[in-house]
Parts: sequence; structure tokens; C-alpha cells
Amino acid sequence: MADGGNAPAFLDVSRSLSGRAWRQRPADAGTIRAHMQALDLDEPMARALAARGVAADQGENFLRPTLRALFPDPSSFMDMDTAATAIIDALQAGSSIHVFADYDVDGASSAALLVRWFRTLGAELPIYVPDRLTEGYGPSARAFDTLKSRGADLVITVDCGAAANEAVAHASAIGLNVVVIDHHMMREEPPACLAVVNPNRPGCNSGQGNLAAAGVVFVLLAALNREARARNLFEGKAEPDIRQWLDLAAMGAICDVTGLTGFNRALTSLGLKVMSDWKNPGLKALLAAAGAEPGPAKSNHAGFILGPRINAGGRIGKSDLGARLLSTDFADEARALAQELDALNIARREVEAQVTEQAVRRVEATGAHADESALVVVSGEDWHPGVVGIVAGRLRERWRKPVVVIGVDAINGLGKGSGRSQPGMNLGRAVQAAWNEGVLIAGGGHAMAAGLTVAADRIDELRAFLNDRLSGERAEAVAQDWVEVDALIDPSAATRDLFEAFEQLAPYGPANPEPLFALQGVQAREPVAMNGGHVRCRLVGADGASVRAIAWRCADLPSGKALLAGQGGLNLVGRLKADDWNGRRGVQFEIEDVADPRMV
Repeated sequence: MADGGNAPAFLDVSRSLSGRAWRQRPADAGTIRAHMQALDLDEPMARALAARGVAADQGENFLRPTLRALFPDPSSFMDMDTAATAIIDALQAGSSIHVFADYDVDGASSAALLVRWFRTLGAELPIYVPDRLTEGYGPSARAFDTLKSRGADLVITVDCGAAANEAVAHASAIGLNVVVIDHHMMREEPPACLAVVNPNRPGCNSGQGNLAAAGVVFVLLAALNREARARNLFEGKAEPDIRQWLDLAAMGAICDVTGLTGFNRALTSLGLKVMSDWKNPGLKALLAAAGAEPGPAKSNHAGFILGPRINAGGRIGKSDLGARLLSTDFADEARALAQELDALNIARREVEAQVTEQAVRRVEATGAHADESALVVVSGEDWHPGVVGIVAGRLRERWRKPVVVIGVDAINGLGKGSGRSQPGMNLGRAVQAAWNEGVLIAGGGHAMAAGLTVAADRIDELRAFLNDRLSGERAEAVAQDWVEVDALIDPSAATRDLFEAFEQLAPYGPANPEPLFALQGVQAREPVAMNGGHVRCRLVGADGASVRAIAWRCADLPSGKALLAGQGGLNLVGRLKADDWNGRRGVQFEIEDVADPRMV
């Protein structure tokens, strides 16, 4: 892919109303031609494919991914064969096997995958999910003591455990065997246990570092099938067809915001097709509780309808609700769990709105959002630790720099925080360094997200440490923060046909961004400010053609103010979204950025 570093500003927008520059997404001309010829694509579509780093010989696998072509050898993962052997040994010995899961969607999906595989062999796998407020993230000595008291012999940790060296050492000391299945960053020295399977483990040569934990567990199921087959455990019964659970792998991949390329793209794309049948009772019930209609599943279902509701249990409710929902086979239980999660999600939104408003006021009063600092660290007493990650994500979008939001418990003097980062800035590595240096009580994560625990009286020290660690990455990240446009269109071309043509690129995510289209010289007519700070309007071109549009959470920002003023002559960048209200089968333009040529 061409680097495009010296590319001219697209539509001459060197500074939009959000302070960003625009450019056409860079692509290699030879690769564009190759895609046009090999795949019979028109130029804009071939350009979009090349711009996403899809080589000339990879187009077919990208547009029509298959497990046959892309499934990795499970043995390429460090410790995968050891993990499968240990688990099947325990199964054959009649040992008590428990799964220890993180409380988010990826953890719940990972746990449900294991539960469903064991269930096909007649074994019911108990699930343990730590309480976010009382136990924090990941395994602890206390949790392992509880599992030991419940009779556990082997604990499989999913979506956590790779950095829990001390807790896993305690498990070993009390005679509890542990297998770790994870994808988060970890220390050079792995936890001392039976196996640590993590594509991001130093020395692992699987090349699958973009997988969510659910993807790693899905590969583990293939390894378990292989090991069980070798021991004739399927004699007289059908071998579990793990493809029926691809919907769970897709949930983890999408909701954990992983890079949707290669095998991970195949998991997600095929998983959405499996999800479209809505055979998982939990997903079907949750869709109904959300008031959505069953039909072809898209990334939007996982990321914006189902995912937030599953996460609500771990954020402000009972931490195991999501895992129970995704693993149940009973419609009545699924319905009750789904309704409880939907109610918790409504409460979560209210708490999130309050914390967001307070955090914005606190930061903008100091100017930390607009200075040259590498990141923003903001804290507040009694901010619910279950929503600080969502708030950090909102503020990162608003200010275009990494944000860490910390909720402080004034009674015990501890802050629980979560951060979200900008592309080009590895927040997880910086947080891990802060833990290594003793600034944090606990901390870890990956490049784009991290969690931490810090003493309240050391938050200023943490802010200084993270700013120092990330300062060297700031300039490059700012330089990378272009709005990258795939194509310039007129409002009259913003059609369902164009939307569906580009949908061949879906599912979208990191490393495969959703296509961005530019409109030039349009006017925002009939603008309306909506609850939540959203702006709805109609974008009208010079020829009178128009498209319905919406801009999220921007009414108090320069872009939102320009739309609400009904200004003409605006340049806009956004995404095409399906608009099927009342059988309309149209499109809506979801505005990403606004530029006023008169202010450039």
C-alpha cells in the first residue's frame, strides 16, 4: 500500500472543524488494476480494497473468506497442544473443570464456546466470573480459593490470566491446575501453570495476534476435537461441529474491536452468517429485548445492539449474566436474562451520561484536552468503574488523543480506571510500564485499550508517567490522524446500490475501516438537535438532490453548530448506512467530519 504521507489534502481540507486534515485513502495503482481485472470490480471498489492493504493475490480470500483457506494450524500457537492434552486428560479422568471468564463480551463468548463444546460430550462446565467492583479484573488468590472450595481440579481462564503471575502461583500452591487462554499483552515470563495459550505471548509464532480471546478459544476447540478424536472419544457419537458456534467467535472479535483481517476476518464474516439464523437462544432473546427484528446479522448487531447489553451485566450488574445468556439452551432462561440485561443497559446509559458530562467539564476547564500533552487522565469520586471505559472512548473520539478515566473510591483511596487510545499510540504498553515501575497497583491491556488500579494519591504521578512514556508517540499519531476518504460522491449517488456494492468489504473494524465518502458544497437543511447531542438534517447538493443525514454527539462542537446553523457550501465526510425504516430500503449519511472551505 502506498504510504501517502505526502498526499495533498483532499478537497483542500487541511483543517476541518474538528481540526483534522483530509486525504484520499492511499492505494497502490498496480494493485488497484490487478483487483479490477481479477475480481471484475469497478475502480472505486478496487481502490478501496487496495487501500486496505489487500494484496493482488489476496482479493478473493478477503471478499469471500473461508475457514478452509485461512484456518491456522492449532499447533502453531505456543502451548496449544499442551493445553488440549491437559484438558482432555482432565475430562477423561473425571476431574472437576471450571472456566474463569472476564466479564465483557469477549469473556462471555469465550466461556460459552467452552461450555457448549463440553456439553456435547455430556459434561457441564461451571462458569466463574469475578465481580468488577469487589474482585476487579482477572484471576486473584481469593477467586482461586473460592474455586478450590467448590471442588475444582482444573481452571481454564479465558480472556484473562496471561499477566496474573502471582494469582496463578497461588493456584498452584493450593493444588489447583490452571490453563490460560488469553490475547492480552503479558510479561516476558508467563504464569507458571499447565499451559498459556496467547498469540501475543513472546515467542508465539502463530501470526494470529489480532484474534480476540473468543477466536483463540475457537482454535482451541479445533485442537480439542483433534486430541479427542485421537483418543477415540467420539466413538458412537457425532464429533462436535464447531462451525455452529462461529456466532460466538464473531461476537468476541467485533466487541473487542480486533483487527478484522486474515483468519479473524473469516471468523467474523462467517460468524455473522451463522448469527443470522438466530439459533443461539441468548442472542435471539437479547435481540427481542432490544426491540430489534431478526434478519441478516451485521457488525452493528454485535457492536451496538447485543454487545452493550451483554456488557451491562459486568459493568453495573451481575458479572456472570452475559456468559450465562450465551451458554443457555433454554428459551425461558434466555428471555429472563435478556430482559435483565436490557434493563441494566438502560441504567448504564444514564450513569455513563452523568460521568461523561462531569468529565468533559473537568477536563475542558483545565484545557488539558487542547494542549500538547500526549494524553488526558481525568478522575472523579464515585464514578462507576463499570462505565469509565465507555466514557474514555467517548472522550477519545471528542478530543482525538488517548484518554484514561478513573473512578475513585474515597473510602479505600483506590482508583479503578480504563483508557482508550489513538492509532499509533500503544496505551497498553505504557500502562504495563507504569505497573512495572510501581506506579500502579494493577494494570495491563493492549495497544488501543487498558485497565488499571491506582492509589488515589498517585493519580498525578500516573498522569505524568503516562504523558512521558507516550510523548514520543504523539507526533506520529497526530500525523496519522487523517480523515481518509474512499470516494467523492454527489448526494444523488448516495444510493442503496452504492451502499450494497461497498458492503462486500464488511465486516468492518480496525485494519478494515468502514468506507468513508465525501460530499462537496452541500447545505444542511431542516437541522434538528436531538437528545444526546445528536444532529439530524438533510444534505442538499447544488442540483437539489439530497440525502438524509445524522451526526452523533456533536451539537456543542463546531461541526454540530455549523450543521444546526444550516450553513451552505460545506464539505462533509461520512458513511452510508442502511435506512430500512417502514420498509424504506434507503440510505442515511452518517457524518464523520465537517469542513467549511471559508475557514480553511
